[in-house]
Amino acid sequence: MTEEKKQQQQPGTDSSKKQEHKPQPKRRHHGSVTFAKVYINCSFNNTIVTIADEKGNVLAWSTSGANGFRGTKKGTPFAAQITASKAAGRAVEYGVKQAIVFVTGPGNGRETAIRAIGSSGIHVLSIKDTTPIPHNGCRPPKPRRV
Repeated sequence: MTEEKKQQQQPGTDSSKKQEHKPQPKRRHHGSVTFAKVYINCSFNNTIVTIADEKGNVLAWSTSGANGFRGTKKGTPFAAQITASKAAGRAVEYGVKQAIVFVTGPGNGRETAIRAIGSSGIHVLSIKDTTPIPHNGCRPPKPRRV
């Protein structure tokens, strides 16, 4: 029986050394996109910049953590500036010329991120603050008994 298995195997191949083929993720080619929407999520601890086309397909994104900032430095205006300029630089490669900016969150790097997008060659048409504001909000906790 072992002789039959040896004959079935092709010479020069070893079954224990099979190479596993990993499928590569498909890269989307968006072509030339001239108009985009920029979403800036700026919290106290991090800044996330996402640039999407009109349909909502993401062209480029960047975060403070992905750019090498750690800990409390991720929430600084300088980290937001670097993050926005890197995302905008990738978007400019797709041909983005104009953008509408949506800013969310109370973080420190809001204005700095918008300035970095403008200085990278993207013309900012409008800025909209989409921070959720509670209308009356949650019920407050009951008074503390001491």
